[in-house]
Amino acid sequence: MKKQLTLTMIRKEGKILLGLKKRGFGVGRWNGFGGKVEKGETIEEAVVRELHEESGVIARELEKIGVLEFEFENSPEILEVHIFNITSFNNEPTETEEMMPKWFNIEEIPFDLMWPDDEHWVPYFLEDKKFIGKFLFDKPSSDGHQSNILSFNLKEVDNL
Repeated sequence: MKKQLTLTMIRKEGKILLGLKKRGFGVGRWNGFGGKVEKGETIEEAVVRELHEESGVIARELEKIGVLEFEFENSPEILEVHIFNITSFNNEPTETEEMMPKWFNIEEIPFDLMWPDDEHWVPYFLEDKKFIGKFLFDKPSSDGHQSNILSFNLKEVDNL
């Protein structure tokens, strides 16, 4: 069973915008902005909505740059995450109930405070390469457990 999700990052002048998750899935981690695709909504509409809800930023132009599938051992659900680069936007990022946005220098991305898969695919994103991949984790992170990657496959593609 596949569940479609979105993930969006913004780069500007040698920096990347990430958000510290304040509640829900991934709390306490720096991440891009995104979430579930609602019924009757396109993936692109979900990108725009989630980015605005979580950061106050309004996407004007976006580009799909990757698709990643995430699975957890002993779970039938596959999370299909569509990754976008926002190339033009309005509004400065503002803190919301869910996320605290912050610009990071590209050289100072806090990978140790992000999901373990990010260090593998974010370099593709930063080089404007399109990519697809699959990650298998042991189990979701919780207070007493940090998710571990059991296996992954990641490759550059010409088109998505």
